[in-house]
Parts: sequence; C-alpha cells; structure tokens
Amino acid sequence: MKKGKSEFRNKLFIKDLENITGIKAHTIRIWEQRYKLIEPHRTDTGIRYYDEDQLRLILNVSILNNNGFKISKIAEMSLEEIYDKCQQLSESVSKYDGQIQSLISTMMTFDEKEFNKILSINILKMGIEETMIQVVFPFMDQIGLLWLSGSIHPAHEHFISNLIRQRLHVAIDNLNYSVTSESRKFLVFVPTGENHDISIMFANYVLRSRGHEVIYLGTQTPFEDLYTIFDMRKPDFIFSIITALNSNVSIQTFINNLGKHWKDTEILLSGNQIINRKDLKIPENVNVLNSPMALFDFLDQLKDNLKYKKTIQNFSSKK
Repeated sequence: MKKGKSEFRNKLFIKDLENITGIKAHTIRIWEQRYKLIEPHRTDTGIRYYDEDQLRLILNVSILNNNGFKISKIAEMSLEEIYDKCQQLSESVSKYDGQIQSLISTMMTFDEKEFNKILSINILKMGIEETMIQVVFPFMDQIGLLWLSGSIHPAHEHFISNLIRQRLHVAIDNLNYSVTSESRKFLVFVPTGENHDISIMFANYVLRSRGHEVIYLGTQTPFEDLYTIFDMRKPDFIFSIITALNSNVSIQTFINNLGKHWKDTEILLSGNQIINRKDLKIPENVNVLNSPMALFDFLDQLKDNLKYKKTIQNFSSKK
C-alpha cells in the first residue's frame, strides 16, 4: 500500500533521503555500513527507514563532505561536533549549495530560529536582493521538486513560506523612498488560481526600492477587479507572475485577456509557468521576464530611457 503523506514525519525511506539530500542510496548505505554514521530503523517486515533527526544528520554530513571534510574524519566526530562545524560553515562560507542544504535541514525540523539565522547571515553579507536570487529562489525550486516527489509535507512549505514573507514585509517597510518625476506606476498582482506570492512580493520590493510607485494587489486577484483599479489609477505597467505547477490559471487565456484589454499598456509577465512554456503566443505589448535579473535589466533600461527623454526635453526648452 502506498504510504500517505500523513506518515511523513514518522518514517522516511531511503528514496526519500535520496530525493531530499541529492545523495545516492548507495552512498548512504556505505556511510551506514562502512563508517557507522547512521543506523536505520526497521519496520516489522525488515524495511529500513529513518527519522527526521537522522535526515538532519545526513544533510549535515553532506555539507561537511562537500566542504572538504573526509567521511572518515566526520565519522570520528560527535553529533555536537558535526552540528557545530556546519554552524560555522553556514556563518562563514558563501557557497550557495551549502546554504540551500542548511535551509532544507532547518525546514525539515521546523527550526525557525536556525532558519532565520541563516537568512540573516546571508542578507548581512549580500543584501536581500542577492540572497533572494542566489539562495532563496533556488531553495524554493528545490522545495517544489521535493513536494512533487512526495518527500515533504505541505506543512513544511507553509512553514518556510511564511518566514520568507515576514522577511520581505520587513524589507519593504524599511524602504525609504519617494515618488519623483522619473517614477512610474506599476499595477502588481497574482491572478485567481495562483497561490504563490513570494516572487511577486520580491518584485514589489525591487520596484519600490528603485523609486517606482506600486499598486500591490497580492494574490487571488479577480480579473474583473483590474478594470476598476486600472481606470482609477491608470498604471504605466501591469506586472504579474505565475509560478505554481498546480496553478488553476489558463496561461494562454490569461495572457490573451491582458493583451487584448490593455493594448496600449506594456505588460510584464514572469514565473516558471510562463517562462518554461514554449507554446505560448505572446502579444506585442507583453514582455516576458525570464529571471529576476531580467527585471533588473528592464528597470535599468527604463531609467536610462527616462534620463534620455529628460535630456531631450531640457535641450528643447533651451532653444
């Protein structure tokens, strides 16, 4: 009988460990048998399984091994030494794969304090934009794969998503900016049927940090509401992101409706469910941003164009 996700927190089978850690089952067995790093539990029928503490140990062993520690040396360490060494690495090493594995480890044990500590260290070193691009988004991609494979419970995703949202809320609240003549107005939303909002929250932060005005509607925005808001606020750009694999949004219909109803407005779209679709027909006034860096490039180009227009206006006024 297929194991239900409700049993996840009690039993992790070796295929689960392989999916979560990226370590081959063969390697895990060598660690067990040759180095005695871990001793699996057994079901009544003799099938080996693992608990979350053992998963955390394997993740930490992997982090040390990937950072130059030999398995034979790790096997000689106590549990406290292994965790202390990983702690030191997470604070000093900027290797993104190690950071991502550390986040996965804290997520699996619902360790809010350690999760926030890892994020804080990275934000202090790199800033929130670089942390989101290099660490958080790759981490979220990994979470999506783990969820699809049945290796994590939805509670894990809810847990880390809320912690990341909190960080973005604080970052947005701490922005000190004012609207100027060079600011442009962006209508930012996620349509009904798409529940993921971290990417659009990050876009909200990026736009505001560049001094632009944002009308932020968040998730689950009915398409009909856009008409009223657009007529009232008349934004220069419409921006939306569709990320979830299980999104109920009809992507092509959504794009067609945007392009049709706001022909004279530039529309910016992003998210894996748009970027990875090669069959989509994109209207002329729709610009697909293939990555967060593409948004940065777009805003840099917008800034240069505004400066150029301002220079031309100043030159013309002097004639």
